[in-house]
Amino acid sequence: MSSYQIQKRILDLVVASGLMIAFLPFWFLVPLLILFESGPPVFFKHKRVGKNAKSFYLYKFRSMVKGADRILHEEDEELLKQFKEGDWKIANDPRITKLGKALRSLTIDEFPQLWNVIKGEMSMVGPRAYVKKELIDQVKRYPETKQYLPLILSVKPGITGVWQTSGRNEIPFTQRAQMDAEYAQKKSILYDIKLLFATPQAMLSKW
Repeated sequence: MSSYQIQKRILDLVVASGLMIAFLPFWFLVPLLILFESGPPVFFKHKRVGKNAKSFYLYKFRSMVKGADRILHEEDEELLKQFKEGDWKIANDPRITKLGKALRSLTIDEFPQLWNVIKGEMSMVGPRAYVKKELIDQVKRYPETKQYLPLILSVKPGITGVWQTSGRNEIPFTQRAQMDAEYAQKKSILYDIKLLFATPQAMLSKW
């Protein structure tokens, strides 16, 4: 491992562990609120592409109705069309619960990804954790982004990163892919720390 990789892993473990402890009340409160609103399951897991194109399950607090993936891909063709035309995003997604909107607005739904960081599947800072089909479809739609894939997949995906602190869903895939690739090339622990400090403001700006 390079000195940067060692420093980054230490940073990941310290920050992830610290946040898990600091936000301990949320680990009890949020599951209770989800159960009260819509019942189990509390957590949502989704297969994503990690470092070196290795798949892993990303965890979140469930913010959508049960069977949200099935509704999108099997039951609602119009919603799926909107999803693909919107660069794999849906404005005012009807599948999001009332509680889910609040959780997402403060990024609380992503807290369980701290466990992905502890396990070494993700980093605190890195490119977006892409869905395999998303990458395939988007590269087909925007061929100019194919050049960025090797760099994006050369590092662990992150809970936060350049695009997450620079506009999030408003940034198109073409720009996001370039930003992720440039981040992967940078390999600067100081830059990682800078992005970590920029994250709370980005979270609150959505509220």
